[in-house]
Amino acid sequence: MGRMTLQEKIGQMVQIDRAVASADVMKNYFIGSVLSGGGSVPAQKASPGTWIKMLNEYQTGALSTRLGIPMIYGVDAVHGHNNVYNATIFPHNIGLGATREPELVKRIGVATALEVRATGMSYVCRDPRWGRCYESYSEDPEIVNAMTELVPGLQGDIPANYPKGIPYVPGKTNVAACAKHFAGDGGTANGINADNAILDWDGLVKIHMPGYISSITKGVATGFVISDWQGIDLITSPSHANYTYSVEKAIAAGVDMAMVPYNYTEYINELTQLVNNGAVPMSRIDDAVRRILRVKFVMGLFENPMADESLVNELDSQRIGERSSKEITCAVEERER
Repeated sequence: MGRMTLQEKIGQMVQIDRAVASADVMKNYFIGSVLSGGGSVPAQKASPGTWIKMLNEYQTGALSTRLGIPMIYGVDAVHGHNNVYNATIFPHNIGLGATREPELVKRIGVATALEVRATGMSYVCRDPRWGRCYESYSEDPEIVNAMTELVPGLQGDIPANYPKGIPYVPGKTNVAACAKHFAGDGGTANGINADNAILDWDGLVKIHMPGYISSITKGVATGFVISDWQGIDLITSPSHANYTYSVEKAIAAGVDMAMVPYNYTEYINELTQLVNNGAVPMSRIDDAVRRILRVKFVMGLFENPMADESLVNELDSQRIGERSSKEITCAVEERER
């Protein structure tokens, strides 16, 4: 990290949408991460091969920079690799919660991780506790807590003697999980998406935190903190009213990587100016970049940055999908008696 310029460091702290990504953008701005937002696909009914070709193009751009730091690709795999045509789609989380079977959810995590890695992606934004009811396992925090078995399903089981605080994503069929969107976000006022959550401490701790605490103990929080889609803009009202202020406060609050899908050049310029003016210390930039690079090293992206096309032939998740559907049907029938 000591060899990196400020521009290279800030680039690692940026995640852009694939719609504006290219090999040249990755190279010229040292972009650290790309994501597929909702419905952001390379083509309608795109095959895994099309996804692989796209990701490898972006990765080639990232690797062509002075230090050759690989990018990490993020995707919402909410109930299977649902952005990819013909991927296995599992029942939604609210149905899986009804099964009361954490081990089944863990197996779904394993299957999802394999399908995601087969298309070259390595970072999954997943929802252990989230207020859109179909994306949440349950309104019961005990059920949500149990269903965090999804995390080791995606990332792998942490060995007993593994050092604490270090990311664990051991194999080419595992992905880095993301618990989102933050404790309390499922309890917003009047159920409005991305609105304010007005909660007392008791409600926050007993209802909204258990799933996150369990996810943390299973290794989900050993990586880096990322904002939500254009989340930095929402720090002010109206949105984006004082972007300099928003960037400064977000970084100070602990955001390591900003999801700035489209206005990434504005973000890069603002953060660069804030560092040069002394408003954001270089030590905070180093702190963020260190965590981002650590995840990339642990995942083996420096050694194997390109998508492994051989994984496509290993996909066999339909049986798990069929079993989970049957378990939900049985759970509903049992409760109707």
